[in-house]
Amino acid sequence: MTVTQFLGAFNDNLFKQLVLLYCLDVKARSGVDYQSWAQAIFAIPFVLFSGMAGWLADRNSKRTIVVLAKVAEIVIMAMGMFVFLYGSDVPRETLMLLFVVLACMSLQSAFFGPPKYGILPELFRESDLPPANGIFQMTTFVAIIMGGAIGGIGKQYLGDQLWMLSAACVLIAVIGTGTSLLVRATPVAHPGLKFEKSMLAMHHTVYRLLRNDLFLVKVLMVMTLFWFLGGVMQVAANELGKLRLGLSDGRTSIIMSGVALGIAVGCGTAAKLSHHRINFKLVVAGAWGIFIAMLLTTAIAYSAPIPDLSHLQAVTDQAASSPADSADLVASSVANLSAELKDKEPVWRMFFVASLHEWGIRLSLAFAGMSAGLLIVPLQVVIQTRPPADLKGRVIGSMNLITWFGILGSAVFFGLSSVILKSISEKQHLGYQPVEFVFAALALIILPVALFYRPRLEETR
Repeated sequence: MTVTQFLGAFNDNLFKQLVLLYCLDVKARSGVDYQSWAQAIFAIPFVLFSGMAGWLADRNSKRTIVVLAKVAEIVIMAMGMFVFLYGSDVPRETLMLLFVVLACMSLQSAFFGPPKYGILPELFRESDLPPANGIFQMTTFVAIIMGGAIGGIGKQYLGDQLWMLSAACVLIAVIGTGTSLLVRATPVAHPGLKFEKSMLAMHHTVYRLLRNDLFLVKVLMVMTLFWFLGGVMQVAANELGKLRLGLSDGRTSIIMSGVALGIAVGCGTAAKLSHHRINFKLVVAGAWGIFIAMLLTTAIAYSAPIPDLSHLQAVTDQAASSPADSADLVASSVANLSAELKDKEPVWRMFFVASLHEWGIRLSLAFAGMSAGLLIVPLQVVIQTRPPADLKGRVIGSMNLITWFGILGSAVFFGLSSVILKSISEKQHLGYQPVEFVFAALALIILPVALFYRPRLEETR
C-alpha cells in the first residue's frame, strides 16, 4: 500500500507541477494568474465527489477501490501524454487541455483518498497506527519531492518534448497498479450500504457524529487549515522562485520540493516521537514552526535583489502591440528561454550551487515543511481511529470534502492576493509583485493554532 501510494503521489505532483509552471509561463507574458485556476480545478472534484467516494469505500472492499483507482490513473496519465504530444501550438489552448486532464486526475485522487487512508486501520493494530502513519506520510512526501523536482527539471530540459515525461508517468501508473494487486484484501465495512443524496456532501450519520463530537470537529478544522496553507504555499513558492527571484523552472521546483522534504522529515520525526500514542504537543510545536518559517521566508525574500525580467516584459509589450502574432511570439520566446537555460545550467548545479537568498528560502521553507509534518501525523491518526468502524470511509470522505474546501479556499485566497499585489506593484512602480507578503499573511493565519490549540489527551478516548 505504501509503494502504491508513493507512485501515485509521484505522478500527481509531477504532472501538477508541470501545469503550474506552464501557468507561470503564460502569466509572465499576459499578466493573468492561471495558477489559482489550476488550484481551483484540482480542488473542485474533491469537493463534489469526496462524499460519494467515502460511501464506496464503506460499501466495498477498500482494496478493490484502490485497484480500480490505479487503473484509472493509467488512462489519465495517457491523456496527459497525448495533450503534450498533439496539443495546440497556442500556449493558452494547450493550458485549457491540461486543465481537463488535471480535473480528471483530481477526480481519480478523490476516489483514491478514502480507501487509501481508511484501509490502514484494517491493516494495522491501533497502537501501531501513529508510526505506520508517520512512515506512510513520510514516503508520500518523498514522492512529492521527487515528482515536483523532476517536473520542473524535466520541463526546463525537455522543452517541447514533454510528452516523454508523461509517457514515464504512464509507465509508473502501470507499476502502481501492479503493486495495488499485492495489497492484502480487507472485509467490507458496511455491506449493501444504500446510496443517499446526502452522501454527495455529508451523510446525516457523519453530520450527527460531528455534531456530538466537538473534539473531532476541531481536528478537522486544523487539518483543513493545514491543506489551505499547503495550497497557498505551493503556488506562492512557484511565483516567488520564477517571477520574484527570476529562477529557472528547475530551481523553482527545487524550492517547493524542499517543503515536501521537510514534511517527510517531520512525519518521520512525529512517528518516532509518538511512542505509539497520539501526541498533541507535536501539533502545537508544528504550528509555531510554521509561523516562524513564514516570517523568515518573508524577510529573506524581501531583502532579495530585484531580478532582470526585461526579456519577459519585452515579450509582453510586443505581444500587446501585435496581437495577431502574439501566440507565435510567446511560443518562440518560451522555446528560446528554455533552450538558453538548458545550455547554461547542468542539473547538479541547480541542487548544490545557489545564492544566499535562494539557499535561505530553501531552508526556511524546508523548516516550514518539517513543522507541518509534525502537525499532521497526530491529526491523521485521530481521524482514522475515532469514528466507528462502519463509518470510517464516510468520515474520511467527509474529511476530504472539508479539507479540500481549504484547498479551494487557497486558490481564492491566492487569486485575491495576486490582484492586491499587482495593484501595489503598479502604484509603487516596483516592476514585480511582492509575493513574499503572502507568506507573512500565512504566518498570521497559523498563529491562533500555535497560541490556543490545546486538546486534552483524554478527549481522544
